[in-house]
Amino acid sequence: MTRAILSDLDGVLVDSHASVMRAWRWWADGHGIEADPDEWVEHGRPSGSVIGELRPDLDEHAEAAAIDERQANDVDGVVALPGAAELLGPAGPRPLAVVTSGVVALATARLRAAGLDLPDVLITPERVHRGKPDPEPYLLGARDLGVDPANCVVLEDAPAGIAAGRAAGMHVVGITTTLAAAQLADAHEHAASVAEWLSRASPLRSTR
Repeated sequence: MTRAILSDLDGVLVDSHASVMRAWRWWADGHGIEADPDEWVEHGRPSGSVIGELRPDLDEHAEAAAIDERQANDVDGVVALPGAAELLGPAGPRPLAVVTSGVVALATARLRAAGLDLPDVLITPERVHRGKPDPEPYLLGARDLGVDPANCVVLEDAPAGIAAGRAAGMHVVGITTTLAAAQLADAHEHAASVAEWLSRASPLRSTR
């Protein structure tokens, strides 16, 4: 039986929190929003869906594109998290996909800034109609890998991503880099980092 790994990016493979908050603060300042972005930016969701709920009067696609471009051009402080290099490296477990709510340009900018290899399969909002917490991104990842969703493991650090993985019928590991395990209660299991999970999971090694 093939067991594939589908990993979220931000908060699981890279720490990009400072860049994310700088971009949202810039956007909020331009729209007269005084509240701290930490209070209303739900981690793990596409930018457009956050904007659509906060300011439905705006063109969420145009606004999201501006925020994503801002983040892609600001990778100061973006670093790899423990286990990311091992997971994405040539000797890491395969099959593997990265499933993120960031667009291609943003995802690749962060991976490169963190010194990480680009995955063979990258699922981004450009390829789906509905983002997390909908299962579509993870189901597309499984399809691209040629693996039954029931034989996939999801690595996630946000409730929206955990909901997406579970709805896709996958085994979900809650990575507690961003939130405590109690806030990721719907995950099947928890790990402090990808490194910790790899140390105990013994997933498939690369066959390349």
